[in-house]
Formats: sequence, structure tokens, C-alpha cells
Amino acid sequence: MTTTTILILVVGVLVVLTAVYISWRAGRLDRLHIRLETAQAALDAALLRRAAVCLELAGSRILDPATSLVLAAGAHEARTAGPDEREHAESDLSKTLRAVVGQERFREKLAEHPAGTALMEELDTAVAKVVYSRRFFNNAVAVTRTAQRRWLARTLRLAGHTDYPQFFEIDDAPPDSLAAE
Repeated sequence: MTTTTILILVVGVLVVLTAVYISWRAGRLDRLHIRLETAQAALDAALLRRAAVCLELAGSRILDPATSLVLAAGAHEARTAGPDEREHAESDLSKTLRAVVGQERFREKLAEHPAGTALMEELDTAVAKVVYSRRFFNNAVAVTRTAQRRWLARTLRLAGHTDYPQFFEIDDAPPDSLAAE
């Protein structure tokens, strides 16, 4: 073999390895975007479930009328908010939940009603799922943004024309009585 043949072979191997690496990075970005979409769907489902449980609790006639009205208004606002107002509306629902559940003897009053215990357990689960879903989504956003900002991804536009994903920042702290359990 001549030196020209060896040089062509080395360059060919380097081109193939570079192409494999670029393909692997593009595939990783694609998988991260799929993970992000899945996390977004899970977060949306958790937020809708929490609002639905709040509406169910408000309409159950277990709570006093004023509390039911405030809870129903917060849940309705969270469900109907547009993309720009959604974070604010969801934070307001969290604050409303903390105020409602934080009332004196709230759990005891609910436990007196036959459906109250089941509704409280459902609310506990829905609130916890919102917390976990938001954390998972924001983690997926952070990993995807890091991968999109890499030099190779920016230079070769491996992410296409997609924007950087945005974090979903809400006040999702559970009520004290839910967090203690």
C-alpha cells in the first residue's frame, strides 16, 4: 500500500466516524424532544386532573358556599387559561388550595361526609402528581436546552428550527396538611 492509499483510508474512516457521531447527536436530540413532548403531556394531564378534582370538591356540597365558589373559580380559571396566563392561573389555584385546605378542621369536616375521604385522597394524589410532573418536565427542558446549545447542534442545526423549550414555573407547593403526610 502506498502512502496515498493509507491517507485516503484514514480520511475515509474519519469521515465515517464523524458522520456516525453527528447522526448519533441528531438522534439524541430527537429523543430528547420526544421526551420533552411526553413530559409536557404528562404535566398537562396532571394539571387538568388537579383542576377537575378541585371542581369536583367544590361541587360536592361538602364545603361551605363561599369556599366552594372560590375553589371552583380558581379551578375554572386554571382550566381555561391561555398559554400566556397558564402559569399565573395554576399558581393561583395552588394558593387557593392552600387557603382552602388550611382552614381549621378542614380534614375533619371532610371525613364526616361519606365521599369526603375519597375526595381528599384524590386531591392529595392530584397535587403530588403536579409537583412530580412539573419537576420531570423542567428536568427534560434543562437537558434538551443543554443539548441544543452545544456547538455541533447549533452549527449544523441538528434541532431544526425549534425554539429553546421554556421552563414551566408555577407555585406548586402543596398545602401544609398534604405535605406533612
